[in-house]
Amino acid sequence: MKPYPFTAVVGMPDLRLALVLSAISPAVGGVLVRGEKGTAKSTMVRALAGLLPGVDVVDACRFSCDPAEPDPACPDGPHAEGSPAHRRPARLVELPVGAAEDRVIGSLNLERALADGVTDFQPGLLAAAHRGLLYVDEVNLLHDHLVDTLLDAAAMGRATVEREGVSVSHAARFVLIGTMNPEEGELRPQLLDRFGLTVEVASSRDPELRVEVVRRRLAYEADPDGFAGQYAAADAELAADIEAAQRLLPSVKLPDDALRQIAEVCASFEVDGMRADIVTARTAVAHAAWAGRTEVTTDDVRVAARLALPHRRRRNPFDAPGISEEQLEQALQDAEPEGPGPDDDSPGSGAPPEGGEASGPPPSEGGQEPSGGGRSGGEQKPVGAGEAFRARRFEVKGTGEGAAGRRSRAITDNGRTVGVQPAGVKDGHPHLLATVRAAAPHQRSRGRSGAGLVVRPQDLRFARREGREGNLVLFCVDASGSMGARQRMREVKTAVLSLLLDAYQRRDKVGLVTFRASGAELALPPTISVDAAASRLDGLATGGRTPLAEGLLEAARVLRIEAVRDPLRRPLLVVVTDGRATSGADAVQRAKQAAGLLAGNVTSIVMDCESGKMRLGLAAELAEHLGAEHVPVAEVAADTLAGTVRTRLSERAA
Repeated sequence: MKPYPFTAVVGMPDLRLALVLSAISPAVGGVLVRGEKGTAKSTMVRALAGLLPGVDVVDACRFSCDPAEPDPACPDGPHAEGSPAHRRPARLVELPVGAAEDRVIGSLNLERALADGVTDFQPGLLAAAHRGLLYVDEVNLLHDHLVDTLLDAAAMGRATVEREGVSVSHAARFVLIGTMNPEEGELRPQLLDRFGLTVEVASSRDPELRVEVVRRRLAYEADPDGFAGQYAAADAELAADIEAAQRLLPSVKLPDDALRQIAEVCASFEVDGMRADIVTARTAVAHAAWAGRTEVTTDDVRVAARLALPHRRRRNPFDAPGISEEQLEQALQDAEPEGPGPDDDSPGSGAPPEGGEASGPPPSEGGQEPSGGGRSGGEQKPVGAGEAFRARRFEVKGTGEGAAGRRSRAITDNGRTVGVQPAGVKDGHPHLLATVRAAAPHQRSRGRSGAGLVVRPQDLRFARREGREGNLVLFCVDASGSMGARQRMREVKTAVLSLLLDAYQRRDKVGLVTFRASGAELALPPTISVDAAASRLDGLATGGRTPLAEGLLEAARVLRIEAVRDPLRRPLLVVVTDGRATSGADAVQRAKQAAGLLAGNVTSIVMDCESGKMRLGLAAELAEHLGAEHVPVAEVAADTLAGTVRTRLSERAA
């Protein structure tokens, strides 16, 4: 089946332009495509490969060396001048979310290294993507160490493998394209910065456009070859334009005035570091080549800034990406040496439409209260949280085997070596010394005659490594009337928001259960999107009685379901309450029974929200029934804990 034609995709001019510019100049750094599910992100990326010019490669070279400029360090080289070569289409290599590190960067054949004394390097996906496209769908779900590896290779243009004292390096220049759904979690800001361009995509609300999308998709599924044939001429013309722009690219000049505009824009938006300036300059040059110009203009800088800066403006994980059009135009005008500003009525070739800032709700500001409509049943308006602080790191007891993260101890693919294990248990990085020890006693019986060891598959040993895992952090928050005091709820929300920020940094899943009046509800099912949890927390209203038992039982139900869905991800339950139970005649007894169901099965924390001089200590009593750690809300901050410990130690000494 032929891929969906690139020119048949309806709408999304920003994404179309960003992909074309990255194809023209791979030095731009690739594209990160952010958008909701079902917006044809993957369809357009896969269609791009068919537009790229073919590449000349040396025959039998697994690393796609260019015969005109072969890599002198190629593991299959060195390639002599005039080596036989052939031309092949540019590749689109897809990296699965669950790929192992050895599959990505390549691996050494340990058996041949020991038996024959040769370095037999098996290339990975980075080698396959050299001089082509490397596509990572759901890049936000990729393990952090793999993302680091990808982005380092994309920035340096080389991949290096260090295994058991052997070093192998090869060229790995590719266009890195990632797609993600922000609802499933964000990339860390420092990783966002490593992508050259970013584009926000959303499905159109225009019925006519939606009808055309469906019509084309159904036509493609009915007759893929015939449908592709209808757009073959348009795709061929676009491919020729890209190839012409690639030839023109080295001739494009970046004058000092344009460079000054780039610096002014980046300084105006207060982006960190200098990567934004460099990427914007490269993108502006690529856009000028795409427009057929040999000198960068203000319009090229404007288009480049719209694509290169939005994701670099995130000051914290809960900020929405986007840039202000007014601020961009003002920065461009401030950098103009003289004369009138840019002509806003004449957008450049392929420039994204004027659209203002990225859509979506604005980030919550400390101290601001969301506007609330009429409320009934004693419900109080939501109170905004204060500024988040650095929270303590709470851990799940024991050692797990969950997804790599930064919270609790776990056996992972990366970390310090704590032992060895035979092949088949859980393969990972080969352990050379243990493999030699396993094979050595059998050399005589195996008839060894040469210098190398005779190694069998059963001799292979792999490192057992201990690192950190991400957990499921389930918040069970009391939203009853006893929590409704404005300053008290503000303090609680600030502490929970700080723990959410900590969960984001430690790559946890989060969920939110709230209880008030006569029942409890799952306000947010467990998700990787910490942003969604922060948004639900911001709109949390209070009022009514305190159904503590119902809240704990709902939390237990959610944890049971998640244990089936994701059995390796261990949970951490955070109960945010003052410990009161006032809903129903036997509320206190039912709360104790519910706590008993969770005790011993789940690592729990009770965040005590009780305040004032007269305290009942009910939250501490609940912590005993849960077998949980009791933490006053004022001691959630990391620095506050240190101060409290020092004070208590000095009191004991006195």
